Amino acid sequence: MPHKLIARSRKDTVPVSVVATANIAAWLRKLPKAQRDWLSQSGFTGKKGSHALLPGARGGVARAVFVTDKGTDLWSWSGLAAALPKASYRLEGRLAKAAANDAALGWGLAAYEFTKYRRARLDRPELVWPAAADRAAVTRTLNATALVRDLINTPAEDMGPSQLTAAARALGRRFAARTKVITGDALLKANYPMIHMVGRASDDAPRLIDMRWGNRGPRVTLVGKGVCFDTGGLDLKPAAGMLRMKKDMAGAAHVLGLASMIMAAKLPVRLRVLIGAVENAVAGNAYRPWDVLATRKGITVENANTDAEGRLVLGDCLAEASRETPDLLLDYATLTGASRVAVGVELAALYCNDDTLAKDLEKHGHGAADPLWRLPLHRPYRRMLDSKVADISSASEGGFGGGITAALFLEEFVDDGIPWAHFDIMAWNLSTRPGRPEGGDAQAMRAAFALISERFGR
Repeated sequence: MPHKLIARSRKDTVPVSVVATANIAAWLRKLPKAQRDWLSQSGFTGKKGSHALLPGARGGVARAVFVTDKGTDLWSWSGLAAALPKASYRLEGRLAKAAANDAALGWGLAAYEFTKYRRARLDRPELVWPAAADRAAVTRTLNATALVRDLINTPAEDMGPSQLTAAARALGRRFAARTKVITGDALLKANYPMIHMVGRASDDAPRLIDMRWGNRGPRVTLVGKGVCFDTGGLDLKPAAGMLRMKKDMAGAAHVLGLASMIMAAKLPVRLRVLIGAVENAVAGNAYRPWDVLATRKGITVENANTDAEGRLVLGDCLAEASRETPDLLLDYATLTGASRVAVGVELAALYCNDDTLAKDLEKHGHGAADPLWRLPLHRPYRRMLDSKVADISSASEGGFGGGITAALFLEEFVDDGIPWAHFDIMAWNLSTRPGRPEGGDAQAMRAAFALISERFGR
């Protein structure tokens, strides 16, 4: 990712005065009258997030000013990077570490562009690394975000189960992780029947990706939904509903991105990543509504709808994850439209069986500008998943509480006593905002990394 952060100033590097809103009047008084007049007549507001360029005595740009507040805003730095003309810039004064990290991260995220199929169009300005910034932390976050975005943005023709597996293997090789893959009918012999059933109609065989890294410390297990394209199966989606379904593997992209951060930071944990990689296709051997499915957990599932496939894939993965009783179990999935109705597209919906874990995630989400919102695991709704022919139905009838009942279904596959959080995410920007271009994006990944670092880091 060309993040546009550079090591040192050049002769033509433009200084940027970073001024708090409370200090803007005093800062203005210190300027020469000509520059004060310039700012006044050019419409400079002095409000948080505003900026301006100041001319030099001989013409050209002498410096820039950027107005912040006590609480630094990650995305306002992205806005600045997008607004300034191409040049090299350096921040004057010494920012606190958190502010310096926000400045570098926001600047770097503004430079992201998906260029797999065309030449780059963005030409962002450069920023000298702020002195107090943690370069390693910012770099691993930028790299992880780019990985997530690139994987989601790649269309299904080039990001099917086999290509997603290749991406996981490449990440594993980079960090000397051990990656095991179970493919096709071997899933039945290994007892992953739901992953096999969901993906068996595709020419690209279903897979269970199992990555391990680290030999000591607490167990942290990440589970991702890797539905590389979702037609809806025999309960076929309409064209509008199928349009963005290349992003239905975003859960897998997220756990790979989060894993890359954990491994790059060398956190002292035993990391495990489990991904069910499938394509929910239509063919003569596609699974059907009201089929009864065997599961790795040992319970039976009546399939309510072939378009509720992600929870089936996750169920087998969560059952395997529970076998080792991890100290923390997180799963990511683009699971339900109901959660999008509840919290919209800019918040990650959080379902959690542990109040302390949920509060800590919300705290870190706020601190990392990575917002999430807890929705209830309202267990009386479990009755909505009752089946007359199997142990549980895969989905409730009607649309009421659909995000909750999906999370309750997943909870059936998580053993008691395991701290578990489920993120139901959009993973897609519907429009471009500073640092967040239209297309695939990471949600609740920085928040989760901050929590894991706090709980299990050195």
